[in-house]
Amino acid sequence: MGAHHDRGMNSALRVFAIAAIFAGASLAWAVLGGVTSSRGSSTNSTLGREVSVLWGSPQTQQAPSLAVVRQVEQEETRSVERDGRTEVVRERHLVRSEDPMTPSESRVDAEFHLDRRRKGLVWYDLYDVAFDGTYTYVSEETATSRVALHFAFPDSRGLYDDFVLEVNGQARPEARRPTNGGIAFEMSLEPGERLLLHVAYKSRGMTSWSYDATSGSVSSLRNFRLKMRTDFRDVDFGEGSLSPTGRRHVGRGEVLAWEFRHVVTGRAISLVMPEPIQPGELASELAYSAPISLFFFFLVMAAVAKRRSVDLHPMHFAFLAAAFFAFHLLFAYSADHLEIVPAFALASVTSVALVLSYLRVLVSPRFAFVEAGSAQLVYLVGFALAHFADGFTGLTVTVLAILTLFLLMQWSAMAERDAKTAAIAA
Repeated sequence: MGAHHDRGMNSALRVFAIAAIFAGASLAWAVLGGVTSSRGSSTNSTLGREVSVLWGSPQTQQAPSLAVVRQVEQEETRSVERDGRTEVVRERHLVRSEDPMTPSESRVDAEFHLDRRRKGLVWYDLYDVAFDGTYTYVSEETATSRVALHFAFPDSRGLYDDFVLEVNGQARPEARRPTNGGIAFEMSLEPGERLLLHVAYKSRGMTSWSYDATSGSVSSLRNFRLKMRTDFRDVDFGEGSLSPTGRRHVGRGEVLAWEFRHVVTGRAISLVMPEPIQPGELASELAYSAPISLFFFFLVMAAVAKRRSVDLHPMHFAFLAAAFFAFHLLFAYSADHLEIVPAFALASVTSVALVLSYLRVLVSPRFAFVEAGSAQLVYLVGFALAHFADGFTGLTVTVLAILTLFLLMQWSAMAERDAKTAAIAA
């Protein structure tokens, strides 16, 4: 009975030691995840501003504005002290007023080329854009009117190559002298006269590009068409953006179209560049979720060791946990020098090689390559791969838990069956 009690104590101490090893490894992963997240945030805040200065910011192109300029007589009342008496004086003077004109037709084209750049653990979605817009206005005044035209650049600090601003096919000299982040001038317009405005340029920005046809207020759009061409897919749209009325794949990119004959809206159209997998965020997520995969691996290894009559000491589990931690440590510090896939492959091969080479000598080649190797591929590599598919981590944990439960139930049932069979035979 004393020997049985000692074995019970030894089993309890063994479980406690393995639990302590698991807790220590979990703490190490929490620290690694926090450090990696801090490195990524620091890189993004510091280098993000530099990238924005060098390349450009998220751009929002507003439609040009055309307004009829009027001189409106306005009466002003004010109080004046005269000879100790207060008199009310009414004065009339002319005030400038502008009545916006709505284009009768808008034809806008924007072509995008994605040019991602990586700085440390952060990818930045940079793009080149070629903008070309043609707007038609028709004067509804009964007499010759003075109209004011204003075109605002999407970013006052941006770069605009091959800039063109033409009215009725004639280049305007004001286009060479932008002020206050745009072009502004006035001209005369006869009753019923058509004004054709053409604006084009090449620029570059970051993360998103938007087109605001109504300057943020509810307005009417007539015969409106905006067409975007991209050399990439998986595009997204900003919050509150109008959805395209047409969308099709062309080659490696897409053609998106917004066409309306007559619509009243105050919403803009916003294109968000496809977000790549961020190495820093991925490394942090892998580190934070690593204890789950190690827990399943420990359960399976303990069950397999019992079935194969292999005596695994808690120190052996400590080395296995260290091999798992080596995967996340190597990935976290190689992902800012290598592409994600090579960094992931390097970390996976290194960790699996550590486990296989250790258990091959400690137990046997079969135990190392079959039982331990397959379990590590499932619980470490496979679980980590699930993080590449956004939204599948929870499902992966559920599947692994069910799979592990199934294996443990089957092995437990077979062990009890074999014990009963042996007892009957004896």
